[in-house]
Amino acid sequence: MITISGNELQAWVDVVSQRWKDFIRAHPQVLTLPCDIRETQTVAQLLQHIVAVELRYAQRLAGVEETPYDSIPFDSAESIYHTHDQAMSVLSVVADRDDSFWDEWIQFATRSAGTMELPRHTVFVHLFMHSVRHYAQLATLVRQHGYPVDFAMDYIIMRPKNRPA
Repeated sequence: MITISGNELQAWVDVVSQRWKDFIRAHPQVLTLPCDIRETQTVAQLLQHIVAVELRYAQRLAGVEETPYDSIPFDSAESIYHTHDQAMSVLSVVADRDDSFWDEWIQFATRSAGTMELPRHTVFVHLFMHSVRHYAQLATLVRQHGYPVDFAMDYIIMRPKNRPA
């Protein structure tokens, strides 16, 4: 079976997140664009949603208290991506756990889907795929408003640096 490691998945989302951070720094007015993705009214709120899910799901995986969603800032690229960095830091605490940890089921309350019970590995994959999915939606939205997104987001950008002999 072909697999992708958790480290590879996390590295991919980190690269894409950095590219969006740079884009928002260069075009801060994008934060005020109207947006109807995932019950948001602005791009800033969509970005808050992306990083809030990253942080809160990382905290669920680590078994620590979740940050209240409404306390997560979204007023600048720095504040938004500080939350992303916090999430990645929380994940570093659990990254090297053994398979039994990742197969363990955890229960948690979501904002929109009620209480769920899932294996940790499912929560981990959702955390990253959720971000990538919304970033793809965001790319279409900002292009429609006249801001060209001129950077790659596909997994293929993570190609190996050196081809094996």
